Amino acid sequence: MTVGPAVPTPDDSPPSRIAGAKPGQDAPVARDAAPRSRVPVERTASGPAASRVVIPAIGVDAPMIELGLNPDDSLEVPAESDETGWWSGGAFPGERGAAVIAGHVDSTSGPAVFFRLGELDPGDEIQVTARSGQVERFIVERSKAAPKDDFPTREVYEATAGPSLRLITCTGQFAEQTGHYEDNLIVFARAA
Repeated sequence: MTVGPAVPTPDDSPPSRIAGAKPGQDAPVARDAAPRSRVPVERTASGPAASRVVIPAIGVDAPMIELGLNPDDSLEVPAESDETGWWSGGAFPGERGAAVIAGHVDSTSGPAVFFRLGELDPGDEIQVTARSGQVERFIVERSKAAPKDDFPTREVYEATAGPSLRLITCTGQFAEQTGHYEDNLIVFARAA
């Protein structure tokens, strides 16, 4: 799975918060950093689960590991197709801001954890359980498919007034020559 590039700032540093942005202006981004380029297939994250993600409407009950950035500042992806990964450079689900969770849509052996992500409807519930046992609940607001080469970085990583959640996987046409899907599917959710 690859996640499309973010919009770089003129000095190529991570985007910074923009207080009081209005429609048509650059939106604020979470925690002063966002992945800026595609994720190479050969670099993946693994490790102990940070928590779990449960999405009853599509039968997801999966461990969630922490994801960082690759040396090229691209978002790591989970090593396993049956786990999800939370971008540790952003808000943790339930904190103020946009928490980002990525997961694979499929693998060479079949469907992966977010295979049915496109079936979510507004109003469906997403539960994220932290290591502490605290369960945060989110309600799906909408979904959006976007080309990886025109990824809506600011919309995905923007600072939000309250807790919000973004789930990301691949979608669209599979390009045999690159071994990647051409688009990302993004599910936007708000705290319940």
